[in-house]
Amino acid sequence: MKLHIIARGRIGQSPEGELVQRYAQRLKGRLAVTEIGDTAAWPAFAGGRTVVLDERGRDLPSTELAALLGRWRDDGAREVRFLIGAADGHDDATRAGADLLLGFGRATWPHMLVRAMLAEQIYRALSILDGHPYHRA
Repeated sequence: MKLHIIARGRIGQSPEGELVQRYAQRLKGRLAVTEIGDTAAWPAFAGGRTVVLDERGRDLPSTELAALLGRWRDDGAREVRFLIGAADGHDDATRAGADLLLGFGRATWPHMLVRAMLAEQIYRALSILDGHPYHRA
């Protein structure tokens, strides 16, 4: 199953961008990262699941995120897309079309940092599913 972060805006050469790339490299092709403009339409998508990062989303422990991704994989999802919006978040239609609204607590986070945090959580979730000792629970 392919995991795909699609984010509005450009991260450029930054410490956050380096973290995202580090986790993508560790995942050896299982994670793609795509940046789109702030006003571009989300790419059409069929055959997978959509996770929308949203301040009102569920705050899942890493083990629950891993279990959910594992269920989706086992149910035949070919891809899971993680959508990170612009400064004003997502519109109602995007939120309504999500399989999961995911939040990282009640705090407001900079979008560039959210990318790095999400990449790490994806890496952690796959490490849990793979039985790798990265996650120490």
